[in-house]
Amino acid sequence: MTERDAQHTARRDPAFSETQGAPEETHNEAGQDQPQEAEAGQENGAEVSTDATPAGVPEAAIPELVIISGMSGAGRSTAAKCLEDLGWFVVDNLPPALIPTMVELGARSQGNVARIAVVVDVRGRRFFDNLRESLADLDSRGVTRRIVFLESSDDALVRRFESVRRPHPLQGDGRIVDGIAAERELLRELRGDADLVIDTSSLNVHELRAKMDAQFAGEEEPELRATVMSFGFKYGLPVDADLVADMRFLPNPHWVPELRPYTGLNEEVSAYVFNQPGAKEFLDRYAELLRLIATGYRREGKRYVTIAIGCTGGKHRSVAVSEKLAARLAAEGVETVVVHRDMGRE
Repeated sequence: MTERDAQHTARRDPAFSETQGAPEETHNEAGQDQPQEAEAGQENGAEVSTDATPAGVPEAAIPELVIISGMSGAGRSTAAKCLEDLGWFVVDNLPPALIPTMVELGARSQGNVARIAVVVDVRGRRFFDNLRESLADLDSRGVTRRIVFLESSDDALVRRFESVRRPHPLQGDGRIVDGIAAERELLRELRGDADLVIDTSSLNVHELRAKMDAQFAGEEEPELRATVMSFGFKYGLPVDADLVADMRFLPNPHWVPELRPYTGLNEEVSAYVFNQPGAKEFLDRYAELLRLIATGYRREGKRYVTIAIGCTGGKHRSVAVSEKLAARLAAEGVETVVVHRDMGRE
């Protein structure tokens, strides 16, 4: 899933936009859905297996299944993105006839795909009639499945479609309200069968994510994943950095002849850097600041953060500090990856 900027849309309406007439959705920074044109997949007459519990696969290996559906513009893609961030395997706009096959593949993955979320909606309306049959098939095989239905008022949906200037996928030559009415009628029975109905009429993106977290994150707080990246300012700022710290306030080991050939991964270079006044204090206080920021990121639904640590060339100071900072974060339970962007460029 890609992310696009739709801040104007977010200001116009506090919730979500799935206001496309095409079958595929992407996400912007606020978690809103924007349209992309694409053709729905076809079965091309191929025979589709619906055996969700193939021979030789233990029942315990059958993945948990969540089906996300609801009104276009009500936040389906935001809900799907939330589950993806929680570790679910998410498939968008899967033809309902292929859901049992997806579960079968998950069962054969030897536990690697334990939770599957499938987005089903009117974009795949040629296949929508197969949903009832697929659900019955899954039930007969004892597959644990839940249906999440995203609802919203007509007024809210009209505002969202108008804000992105897209037609409703079912309006045809009529008005947006005609498409909404047709979709409500089409989804009426599915809504009645839903295990969880979320009305997003007055919700913003973060509030919807909080509701999804409360339902699917369990007792554990959703994880924050951090990338700690060292870089050299002379090669430019990392474009994907969320936070940037400048280590050029510390003496440069480059001017120490015996340390110049080495990098911040070398113990002697690291010891030199952290023996300088302010180095250890910076690490302690920056780690404390990151704990505060991480709490806010989780609260606002942000699950990934890139922390860039820079020095002049990205070889000594930034590398040494990045390694120590990453170790500190990992010790505090943050899933952390270290990247040395410019090390070796000199």
